[in-house]
Amino acid sequence: MKALWFENKKLQLRTDISVPSPGEGEVLIRVKCTGICSTDLELLKGYYSFQGIPGHEFVGIVEQGPDAWVGKRVVGEINIACGHCADCQEGRRKHCSHRKVLGIRDYQGAFAEYIVLPLSNILEVPDALSDEEAVFVEPLAAALQIQQQITIAPTDKVVVVGAGRLGQLIAQTLTLSTPHLLVVAKSNSKLHHLGKMGISTATTEELLMQHSFDIAVDCSGHPLGFELARKSLRPMGTLVMKSTYAENLNIDASSIVVDEIRLVGSRCGPFDKALALLFEKRVCVDYLHQQTFSLQEGVEAFRCASQPETLKVLVKQS
Repeated sequence: MKALWFENKKLQLRTDISVPSPGEGEVLIRVKCTGICSTDLELLKGYYSFQGIPGHEFVGIVEQGPDAWVGKRVVGEINIACGHCADCQEGRRKHCSHRKVLGIRDYQGAFAEYIVLPLSNILEVPDALSDEEAVFVEPLAAALQIQQQITIAPTDKVVVVGAGRLGQLIAQTLTLSTPHLLVVAKSNSKLHHLGKMGISTATTEELLMQHSFDIAVDCSGHPLGFELARKSLRPMGTLVMKSTYAENLNIDASSIVVDEIRLVGSRCGPFDKALALLFEKRVCVDYLHQQTFSLQEGVEAFRCASQPETLKVLVKQS
């Protein structure tokens, strides 16, 4: 089969990859559409020691598995848990100490014609959702994880630092919890999209003058973004870390102690809630999809996605 392959700091198209075979409790999925996210781009820069097929945002058709699932259009949760360790037994499957992660950690990903996933990882996509919408389930679920971890009151003042691929979704989901939201970024074009939806925006310079937010979410992926989010908080505020930082962070730990700041790491989230929001049209993803490439053009798709002003690039298969 055809697949994008990353090895020795080089991404290439290969046509000699064997189609994976599903084992017991697994399904074979024919991939229809895959999204390129910031984590994929960071992998290519050496963020994690990964070799193989990247890609974890996808929608596809089940081709082998239980009869009830064959032909179903699905998305899939990306953490493949062992099911036996203490974390799995206590309900923390995405933190399984033996976990593999689709296209990120020890598991071949979705920039390929076929993938295999455990049956327990897949969810059916409603017919009303297009492939171009359904491919956003994974990042939207990650955005929704914030509300799973902390309570956001309608009166809370919240700032989001970063308006990239994930930041756009986080901003939209947070408006469902509070009207007092501000999104800060360097890029005026990305802020423009949110402004058209009635979401308040500001430049990084404007935020430096404010230290009154109850909650700050950093999805900038940059140490300066983290610092900006930290400085925006009032004492006893909450800082949600929503980035995979490619660089080391230098944290003023004393200020966090003195101001009694709550730090919350945030990663993967609820796929079922993400599917419901997309189905109900409560989140808009159409404008995020900016260009589409074929799998044959996958290397060029990654070049396009790496441009600073680009939001979502999709790789589609017939």
